Amino acid sequence: MKKAMTWLKNIRPLKVLTVFLAGIFLFLTQACGAPGIATPPPQPGAQVPNAERYDPTKDYPLSSPAGGLNNFSDVDPRAQDEKAANDKADALVKNAQKNIDQKGVNSPGEYIDNFKKGTPLGQRGKNLGEDIGSSAEELGKGLVKGTQRGIENIKGNTQNAAEDVTKNVQRGAEDAGKNVKRTAEDAGNAAKRTVRDVD
Repeated sequence: MKKAMTWLKNIRPLKVLTVFLAGIFLFLTQACGAPGIATPPPQPGAQVPNAERYDPTKDYPLSSPAGGLNNFSDVDPRAQDEKAANDKADALVKNAQKNIDQKGVNSPGEYIDNFKKGTPLGQRGKNLGEDIGSSAEELGKGLVKGTQRGIENIKGNTQNAAEDVTKNVQRGAEDAGKNVKRTAEDAGNAAKRTVRDVD
């Protein structure tokens, strides 16, 4: 009975009033809301007889196909630069075709003629040798730098590992000392309690 009385004393009238008003507000908004939400959809017989309906068997084109992805223009129709983009694409196609026509090779004879008209064979060999020499030199430098970095990383890792081991050993020794001290204090406290209880 005491629990019920203390519970009734703890109830605050303001909280009860707030919950009551919120419940009434919720009830009124649902009961007196817009009636259009709960009205059933119109029946087919109630529609106008000449109303057009969607027929899935017919094709309804939204815009005329212009080619590209999904048969429509790849350019945003709202963009102002569609003509400029098309002109630039046409110019690139013409340039590529001109390059193919001028530098293209249709037969082995044309390939030999193009080869003869280019850099002389001796110069080509010299250029190739220089390229190979510089590549080998760069490879050697890269290999030396990578090895040095690897050695430095190994040194750093071993130093870090040694420092971590030292720190862990020190922490372990400190923890062991603290544990021994606590155990001794606990044993002393227990002995004091026992002596008090005996008295």
